[in-house]
Amino acid sequence: MNSQTDIKHLLPAWECFRAATDIMPIRDEAHYARMNVLLETLLVEAGGDESNPASELLDIVGDLIADYEAKQHPLPEASGIDALKFLMEAHGLKQSDLPDIGSQGVVSEILAGKRELNVRQIRALAERFGVSVATFI
Repeated sequence: MNSQTDIKHLLPAWECFRAATDIMPIRDEAHYARMNVLLETLLVEAGGDESNPASELLDIVGDLIADYEAKQHPLPEASGIDALKFLMEAHGLKQSDLPDIGSQGVVSEILAGKRELNVRQIRALAERFGVSVATFI
């Protein structure tokens, strides 16, 4: 097939797909909300199985949501310490609740900016909170 033939077949198929699914670049909050509902549905359908066809659609919808959020809801720059403070507050944790990072004194120094997180601590925090190690770098 040449590119002319591909386009002739692709565009009508795209129009049908878009009309049936509402999957397209997100331009407003209402569409953003619908795509988040679809994302949740696809997560359940895929069930963590990468071979499930819903997984590919999940990736596409996730990318569309991420693109919209990056443009409309940018996150402020935050340090790894800021992320740690946020996660501790969100999980109702005290300094003494992080023994895998170090003693309460070590955690206190880290939170005060007197000590930096090391690689072992970053890995432990990422695993504990289920986030990327990049969150704490």
